Amino acid sequence: MTEICFSYRPGIPVLEGLSLAIEQGQRLALRGHNGSGKTTLFRIMMGLLLPQSGTIFFMGRPVQDEEGWRKLRSCIGMVFQDPDDQLFCPTLLDDVAFGPLNSGLDKNSAKELSMEVLRSLGIEDLADCPPYTLSGGQKKLGSLATVLSMRPAFLLLDEPSAGLDQDATDRLIGALRNFPGGYLVSSHDGDFIEKVTEESLHMNHRHLIPG
Repeated sequence: MTEICFSYRPGIPVLEGLSLAIEQGQRLALRGHNGSGKTTLFRIMMGLLLPQSGTIFFMGRPVQDEEGWRKLRSCIGMVFQDPDDQLFCPTLLDDVAFGPLNSGLDKNSAKELSMEVLRSLGIEDLADCPPYTLSGGQKKLGSLATVLSMRPAFLLLDEPSAGLDQDATDRLIGALRNFPGGYLVSSHDGDFIEKVTEESLHMNHRHLIPG
């Protein structure tokens, strides 16, 4: 993305002339204080918000229409800060299988894939649980499972370790270390960031700087 500008209110920019290039396989931390624009940046990267100016690129080409966004979203998965934004089906298994089913996978294959993902996170015993019965940490892992079941090449993770106990945090760390692609992680948890990322970016005065 190049020269991205975004404001929720006229004259009060959240992002101003922000540019960012990510290479395949990079594992990056995104740091910055609350309200600095990290979540806004993620939503722009996924096309959930449209910038007032600037260009989003994917695979070297500008994303200019719905077909371009569809291709981008087929390769990039986002784990929202609030897991309730991603869990809405009768059971956790239904949620995890939702994406694969809507991508054309048959019911048995989608269930098998979804159970494999749940096992990889150590929460397969929660497959038949309604999401509203899960703890905050279980919901966080469940929302990650809904994204991993789509086999993305890159992840955007917005405060994924917030509110997790040590066991859930360790499972999340293991999942990210085993993930074959790259990711950009927004987090205030320095210890967590050190364990799962290799480089850092800092949101500073509506721009991104290394470090």
